[in-house]
Parts: sequence; C-alpha cells; structure tokens
Amino acid sequence: MGDDKIKVLFVCMGNICRSPTAEGVFRKLVNQKELADRFHIDSAGTIGYHAGEAPDNRAQIAAKKRGYDLSFIRARQVVQEDFNIFDYILAMDSENLRNLKAIADDRHHHKIELFLKHADGASTKEVPDPYYGGHDGFERVLDLIEQASNGFIDKLKL
Repeated sequence: MGDDKIKVLFVCMGNICRSPTAEGVFRKLVNQKELADRFHIDSAGTIGYHAGEAPDNRAQIAAKKRGYDLSFIRARQVVQEDFNIFDYILAMDSENLRNLKAIADDRHHHKIELFLKHADGASTKEVPDPYYGGHDGFERVLDLIEQASNGFIDKLKL
C-alpha cells in the first residue's frame, strides 16, 4: 500500500451489513471512475463478534441486485493500527463514531467522521442498521451509501 493512496476505512458495529456494503459500493464507484489505483479501501467493525464472516446474506443479495459484489469481504474488528494507516475513518452512525473516538488517540480524531456527512440532502445523519429489519432496510442502506459515496468522491476532487 503506497503512501500516495487515499486510505479509507468504513466502520459499523459488526462489519457484516453497513460497512461492507459501503466498502463494496465505494470500491465499484472508484473503479467506474478509473480511480481505483488512487485508493486503499477497507471496512471493519467496532466489535469482533463476526470476525472472519462474510457479509450478511441479505446485504449481499440487495447489493448484487445493484451490481455490487460483497462476497470477497470478511468481517474484522478495528485495531489500533487502523488509526495510523487510514486517512479517513467513516462511521455509519453516532454510536460507532463515539466508540471509534473512545479507542483512538486524540491525534487521530480529525480522521473520524460520520459517513453521511458527505450525502448532500440526505434525510438522516446516520446509516440505519438493517440487521433486525426487513429487506427494505437493506435497500435504504444502499440508497444512503450510494449518495454518500458519490459525495465523498466529489469532496476529494480527484
């Protein structure tokens, strides 16, 4: 991983729904814009309960319908080294934002922000957790993540 790459980490709680969806969507968008060589993209969770697992099947099905592949992603927990490596650590909600700031040194807090900060016009500031809901929740997550991903790429002015 070269130092010239923009390093982006997407974070939710278990790294099986929202953050792997964000990783997959963002990865495809930068590929479509022929910017893949400019990025190192990953996702993680603030808890390690699902470490090593593939994304939730419902998330994979919803993503696949829109042309996103999440099948290669495996859940992992955020580690201290992530705060040194990544330029942007994008939390899916306020709870995970607080958890990240609690475990990061103060010098890394400027890297940690809510992902939906980049979704201009979004009706919410957080990507809702679809885990205990129905299929519609995964579609809503995709809508928000697509919006925020495009906004984030625009913000970077590449």
